[in-house]
Amino acid sequence: MRESSPVNNPKWWDIAVAATAVIVGITVVYTTDGFHGWAALASLALLCAAYYVFGRRLVGAGHRGRPTPTLAPSLAFQALLAVIVGVGAAFEPNVITAQTIAFPLIWVVSLTTKQAVLANVGAAIVMTTGFGIGLGVDGLVQTLFVGGLSLAFSLALGLWITSIASYGDERQRLLAELQSAQGELELLHRDAGGTAERERIARDIHDTIAQSLTSIVMLAQRARREQPAQESTLELIESTARDALSEARALVATNAGLPASDASLAVTLARLGERFSRETGVTVTTDVDLGELPRDIEVVLLRCAQEGLANVRKHAHARTASVTVLQENDGVSLRVSDDGRGLDGYQPDGERGFGLSGMQDRVGLVGGSLVVTDAGTAAGTQLTVTIPLAKERTA
Repeated sequence: MRESSPVNNPKWWDIAVAATAVIVGITVVYTTDGFHGWAALASLALLCAAYYVFGRRLVGAGHRGRPTPTLAPSLAFQALLAVIVGVGAAFEPNVITAQTIAFPLIWVVSLTTKQAVLANVGAAIVMTTGFGIGLGVDGLVQTLFVGGLSLAFSLALGLWITSIASYGDERQRLLAELQSAQGELELLHRDAGGTAERERIARDIHDTIAQSLTSIVMLAQRARREQPAQESTLELIESTARDALSEARALVATNAGLPASDASLAVTLARLGERFSRETGVTVTTDVDLGELPRDIEVVLLRCAQEGLANVRKHAHARTASVTVLQENDGVSLRVSDDGRGLDGYQPDGERGFGLSGMQDRVGLVGGSLVVTDAGTAAGTQLTVTIPLAKERTA
């Protein structure tokens, strides 16, 4: 019953309480004088004071995030309303008209429907008793009629409004569940589309690149048998093609959701360094200290190492290079460094040819960062990739 709604907006109750007190007060002034009149006016003043000092906070509870009251203040305010109106009606029966605002206030500050019903019954008894005292024994029939009718009307109207509010709350809940289900369905559709696209790419790679690389391996083997003098070059071609074929198969396995090669990232990077040294003459050392990593993180680290060494090949003019991977409690870092000529005035963000833009995008997809450090001419360049690891991943 405490959801934020116009019913909980205090400004409307401010107007209603003030208007009721003024109307009933005018009636008292024109119908009663002397001590009874002043006592009746005092009860109306107390009614307003009780609302503005105490009840207003209870009425506004739940409106715009205001805290919900506890049971004790709610019951205390309801009892205070009943006593004030009952005492006022005992001095001047016309004060019973103030129950037109007292009953709704009792409903709105109740925490549950059960409390509202019981509080209305109790308040009706107190206010009707005061009204009966004001009328005297001769007004017993009128007292019972007015008291019973007021209680019945209050309960009927209160329960009707409560049922409407409950229906609205239920519709709001169902709407929220529907929107949540639609969001989940949209996410599932998007994931399904992504899975289908990855499977398509995997099939294409298997049917094109992997087949071509297999042919290269077979041709290199045949050429080695036919031309022994070119054995070293052909052996390098065969080795390169085999490594590329392994990478293509691993990519197919990754995209198709199947287990990839049994080789660890450390072994793969060592092979990468050995092949790079054979192809370029640059001495490459690898130092990998890793536990078990998620497949997507390993793929990102491998691709960054490949791109880093490719940049060394094309631009560094280095004699040595190193690839270091270190896993810490909260993340993993990859460092590719060389002793080449450095950036030599080159700005990574302004050039696409070095592949750093694509590498940065790839790293960003797993929440990582990429930094390129220039140590100056003859001191080389260092590329550092840092990727955070979730606790559940490293557990």
